[in-house]
Amino acid sequence: MIAPTAPVVHRSPLSATRVWRPAAVSDDINVLALVKGSERYVFLYDDANRAETLRTLGRFASNPQLSFTWYDAAVLSQRIRQESREPDPPRRFDLPLSPDNQEWA
Repeated sequence: MIAPTAPVVHRSPLSATRVWRPAAVSDDINVLALVKGSERYVFLYDDANRAETLRTLGRFASNPQLSFTWYDAAVLSQRIRQESREPDPPRRFDLPLSPDNQEWA
């Protein structure tokens, strides 16, 4: 679930970015990153493991050995929930095609 050494490109310390795998794999991997000083928390999850990721945020927040706070968990969990509510944009190649025998006016 967490990959502290995985290279992540993000625009802000609390960015949620969708990363695409090669065309042979159709599942999306979501990347959620938090940068606190020299520490980096990077969460990689797919849609099926969204609830497990939310629980992990709570476990990290309750661990006194980490600088990860309940506020951090709340902000990141809000990002996870917002992304789950956003509909996927229509894909260009999934649009219905007109029949070949239809003449254009």
